[in-house]
Amino acid sequence: MIPARYAATRFPAKLMQPLGNKTVIRHTYDNTVATGLFDEVWVATDSAVIFDEIVQHGGKAVMSKKTHESGSDRIAEAVAGMDVDIIVNVQGDEPFVRKQPLEALLQVFEGPEGKQVKVASLMQVLREQKYIEDPNYVKVAVDQHMNSLMFSRSVIPYPRNNEVVSVYYEHIGVYAFRKQALMDFTHWPMTPLETAEKIECLRYLEHGIPLKMVVTDYMGVEIDTPEDLERAAGMIGE
Repeated sequence: MIPARYAATRFPAKLMQPLGNKTVIRHTYDNTVATGLFDEVWVATDSAVIFDEIVQHGGKAVMSKKTHESGSDRIAEAVAGMDVDIIVNVQGDEPFVRKQPLEALLQVFEGPEGKQVKVASLMQVLREQKYIEDPNYVKVAVDQHMNSLMFSRSVIPYPRNNEVVSVYYEHIGVYAFRKQALMDFTHWPMTPLETAEKIECLRYLEHGIPLKMVVTDYMGVEIDTPEDLERAAGMIGE
């Protein structure tokens, strides 16, 4: 499922911006389908413009019936009547979707240990200080078992001890849920940390559910600003 909201706060209509020979949302959709990992791929949107963009190019889309605060809420409405076990949320502004990271994400649900996983997500190492300090880049701290401890727009961990080399992870907004965990999420009100940071997955942590985090190589560019779009265009040679 690809949640796709038209009126983004930082960059309105970003999903309909041209990126090479396609819009951002079509890159995301087509690349997700191309992984071959999923029985079905759908865009869930509040926008007739985005709906038409997907359907008119042979894709599958569903219009949201309600107003939603988060992509997870939008997806939950769309899948409520579907007979599914694992749902993957690929953000609409991730045009460089690749198979390997999504495959690794799905693998954490396998085996005896995987049965205990309710929610999983991706992260990548942040190396440049300007991105570590940028609040548009959500950071995540994890325990020794790669379970999330905290998500924040602030610098975590804070380098109080300069003798320790800290690893900084950027949270990539790609999730995999068991259906029941997703439905539970939508019935909980927004939590204090989630409201303060504007990071929806904090709602899981505040209800005692850690996210199993999977490290991946560079995922490309998440389109949050016009500058991100320029970087993305440079990556595809446009």
